[in-house]
Amino acid sequence: MKKYAVLLLSLVALAFRPAEEKKVQVFLVGDSTMSEKPDRSKPERGWGMYFDQFFDGETVVQNHAMNGRSTRNFRHEGRWAKVMEQVKPGDWVLIQFGHNDQKKEDTARYAAPQTDYRKNLTRYVQEARQRGANPVLLTPVGRRYFDEQGKRKDDHGEYPAVVREVAKSLKVPLIDMHEKSWALYSQLGEKGSRDLFWSYQNGYYQENPVAPAKNDNTHFSAYGAELIAQLVAQDVKKQNLGLASHLKPLAFAGKYAFDLPVVLQPSFRADTFNITKFGAVADGQTLNTEAFRKAIEACSQQGGVVLVPRGLWLTGPIQLKSNVNLHVQRGALVQFSNKLSDYKLIKTNWEGEDAVRNQSPISGYDLVNIAITGEGTFDGAGDAWRMVKKEKLSEGQWQKLVKSGGFLDEKGTTWYPTSSSLKGSLSPKIWVIPAGQAEVDFNRYTEVKDFLRPNMLSLQRCKQILLEGFTIQNSPAWTIHPLLCDNITLRNVTAKNPWYGQNTDALDLESCRNGLVEGCTFDVGDDGICIKSGRDEQGRKRGVPTENFIIRDTKVYHAHGGFVIGSEMSGGARNIYVTNCTFMGTDVGLRFKTARGRGGVVENIFVDGVDMTDIAGEAILFDMFYAAKDPVQVNGEAFAIPEIKAEPLNEGTPQFRGFRIKNVTCKGANTGILIRGVPEMNIKDIEIENTVLESKKGLVCQEADGIRLKNVALFSTETKPVLEVQNSRNIVMDNIRYTNGADLLLRVTGDRSKNVKLVNTNTKGAKEDVEFGKKVSKKVVTVSSR
Repeated sequence: MKKYAVLLLSLVALAFRPAEEKKVQVFLVGDSTMSEKPDRSKPERGWGMYFDQFFDGETVVQNHAMNGRSTRNFRHEGRWAKVMEQVKPGDWVLIQFGHNDQKKEDTARYAAPQTDYRKNLTRYVQEARQRGANPVLLTPVGRRYFDEQGKRKDDHGEYPAVVREVAKSLKVPLIDMHEKSWALYSQLGEKGSRDLFWSYQNGYYQENPVAPAKNDNTHFSAYGAELIAQLVAQDVKKQNLGLASHLKPLAFAGKYAFDLPVVLQPSFRADTFNITKFGAVADGQTLNTEAFRKAIEACSQQGGVVLVPRGLWLTGPIQLKSNVNLHVQRGALVQFSNKLSDYKLIKTNWEGEDAVRNQSPISGYDLVNIAITGEGTFDGAGDAWRMVKKEKLSEGQWQKLVKSGGFLDEKGTTWYPTSSSLKGSLSPKIWVIPAGQAEVDFNRYTEVKDFLRPNMLSLQRCKQILLEGFTIQNSPAWTIHPLLCDNITLRNVTAKNPWYGQNTDALDLESCRNGLVEGCTFDVGDDGICIKSGRDEQGRKRGVPTENFIIRDTKVYHAHGGFVIGSEMSGGARNIYVTNCTFMGTDVGLRFKTARGRGGVVENIFVDGVDMTDIAGEAILFDMFYAAKDPVQVNGEAFAIPEIKAEPLNEGTPQFRGFRIKNVTCKGANTGILIRGVPEMNIKDIEIENTVLESKKGLVCQEADGIRLKNVALFSTETKPVLEVQNSRNIVMDNIRYTNGADLLLRVTGDRSKNVKLVNTNTKGAKEDVEFGKKVSKKVVTVSSR
């Protein structure tokens, strides 16, 4: 009897269980520009293959589009009937035809625009509606036809207009992909838009199936297909279609998966050029510079892979060439020469300015379609170049270094490996090439040559770059430095330098566009991940921001900063997304630095999911006084932080605005959050949310406007005060947690402070809630405790 009672209860529970919500289905109906490509080894892609990535888990995208189909034969072959069999009320049907309807020579496909094409589209819309579905019409994507002047040519005749007319008459949503795709082509230009189409990359995937072949300006590459899918998703949101509620959001209000940058990947033939076939010897004694040069030269002529097998390969500088993948096998160590005479002086760029430096161990200039891959290691022989400060070493390490040779400065506190290096240190910025100087007299720099340390991997004005899998270590200066490069992928790369190595940043992305950095590990002597865009007047004149980057799943150890923007940011930085990163033992965690004289605008920076431990300085830092003398007391008060004196606005006034920072934790820092602007240009529009910071000091906010902290915990040991606000306005601190028993929760000083709000916060946990400076009215501060 008990058994039957249990069964009855189970049946009752099932009867009252709420019905599971059905997933929304999206049916894609169209031709080859939309369709799935079953053979992924070939480069052609349809935009429908990428559409589902922009939607949440409650959405199922079915791609029924098919190569060679028009509104006519898609129906005659029963494909439309198959879609209608599966459609349920509330589903969505996206309909896009036109490329094959135009083919008059093919009676199975041809549909005249004003008759059959119009009738077929009308029928599709009406039948979808009869099923309770939501039809959406899309005009055909544009064929990439430019005339000799680089102007747009007609590519679809009447067909796009007919789609628009049918949509209007039937009151059905329209996504005008003909105009949207042409806006994209026009923006990129005749040359830049080639990358959207598969045949322009054909030579590095497979032999062209037809010889002589015509370039295909209709069918997309993976890059082009994803960008077109992105445009469709963006218009779904723009029109606020019902389907928009299922678009995948990012952690930031108003941002979606379709906002993330799309990165063009390089592609290569399988042809392999083993360096041993060009005379390379892996004995650690033979200098293989010429073997590397010959292998890369031969590979570049037809495209392919230069293979570096397991072994110890001594070499001088390596210069990359277009269409080459330099592949370093696991167990391969490429050891760069420690003879400084093997590196010649060149005209290049250093810290954002035109400069003379030594040739980089690995370099590439004005290249397209390049890669360095594999699980091997590159060693830059940096110890042969670097000066070392005594304060960085233990006494025993310092004595050992001094006994090894080299030269000390007058104070005896810095060691230099050669007399040339020491001499160069005595002339401030000797490397800078004066503005307007066309020719460089390299003889002028001969006596200080050893001081002009090179960056280890220098890529300038290159496009379609893949850096993947390898370890790069012991760099003379910056480790990986792309300058004025587009479409960069850096994946699973390890950069290692001694913690005492000056200027040995792991990654400096300078004036670069469109990129992905993921799965990397950096342990260096200076900044970890650093965004730059030129210095002062030269940077502003260049005027190229670093923009459109995704940085994720990366670890940084013992660097000056984990994720850094600046201080050379005179060309600006924008649209950068940082997610799921870990910083351990860095001097600063999130480090945004600039100075008067830089100029430039840093904006639209998004950070979500950063975890930090043992941060020596600030967990989160915004500072417009980098490398400058700190402000002195100006009409301040004894207990307040020094006030900053205003200066006139000019082109050298930098700007920080539009930062969104969420889900950050830090266990151990000197200061949780430091925001320090200047009176003439406050740091503006900063949101920090869902963050827990354990530190000595809590918040210091100076010369800022529009700062919003929500659900932020500042567990500080110095609790007088936890929150310091000076000469700042429109500050909202919502649901702030802090160390119980704090002496003072909030101090507000400065006669420019206005509209400071402390809301939804338990103020009773502090001995005193608010302290006002002498020039601050109590009306300036609103306190709403809970």
